[in-house]
Amino acid sequence: MTATLEASALGKRFRRAWALRNCTLTIPEHTVVGLTGPNGSGKSTLLGLAVGLLAPSEGSILVLGRDPRSDPSVFAEIGYVSQEAPLYRSFTVGEMLEFARSTNPRWDRSLAAELLGAGSTETRVAALSSGDRARLALTLALGKRPRLLLLDEPFARLDPLAGREFLQLLMDGVSETGSTVVVASRVVTDIERVCERIVLLADGHVRLEGAVEDLLADHRVLTGARRPLGTIHGVERIVRERHSGRQLTLLVKTDAPVLDPSWSVDEIGLEELLLAYMASEEVPAPRPPQLSRLRWHG
Repeated sequence: MTATLEASALGKRFRRAWALRNCTLTIPEHTVVGLTGPNGSGKSTLLGLAVGLLAPSEGSILVLGRDPRSDPSVFAEIGYVSQEAPLYRSFTVGEMLEFARSTNPRWDRSLAAELLGAGSTETRVAALSSGDRARLALTLALGKRPRLLLLDEPFARLDPLAGREFLQLLMDGVSETGSTVVVASRVVTDIERVCERIVLLADGHVRLEGAVEDLLADHRVLTGARRPLGTIHGVERIVRERHSGRQLTLLVKTDAPVLDPSWSVDEIGLEELLLAYMASEEVPAPRPPQLSRLRWHG
């Protein structure tokens, strides 16, 4: 599978603090990827490195097989909407579209008109609602028919209805352009309806990555009586462990069906899975219980 974006041991340091460290991931082409993680996990930094706004402190990043810092030609094939969705507020909508046409050799006028809808092109950007500004910013990014579309927290300023309309516009545009999409959002519910793959960043590195279907298929919730833990057949590792009175609940990554009748086995939803990985580093698998010597008291 061809990679649209590749990071290898990527790191970015701001003074003494590392925003990203030892970040390695691959984004395959023609996929919609959710980039998620808590605040400060490095999502915006990763996108900034991908579009050449930042330079790596260590490691490397390639976009469409090219280094964005040394080969600026790649920018013609990238659509990027930052958190602020920057637009010239004194421009009219029509002037923004004309500016985009004049600065993008791949500009598709008919696609932009279709995505923008029937609103007036004479309206100034400053007079648009948050939802309409988001729609315009996305239209400008998709109108250049990018091979890679990067969206940084696009739902942050949108109400639920505007967020739903934005997602619909996104999927309509992607179906037309065939773009690979990376949507960065700390809110899992914003992206789980449309993303085929997930990259979870935490503490500046990739903690979980893969196709959504595979991640859900490989994880299970086990519930049983509280007890010392030995080896559980079918469990590759324990991700989280929680005690409640005499009950023990485990989130586990499996490598085979868990058939032990002493455990109740349940599926897990994407949001619950990602929140578990966000919360802390993975819990190491428990060691088998050690047998102690018997002592004779007579």
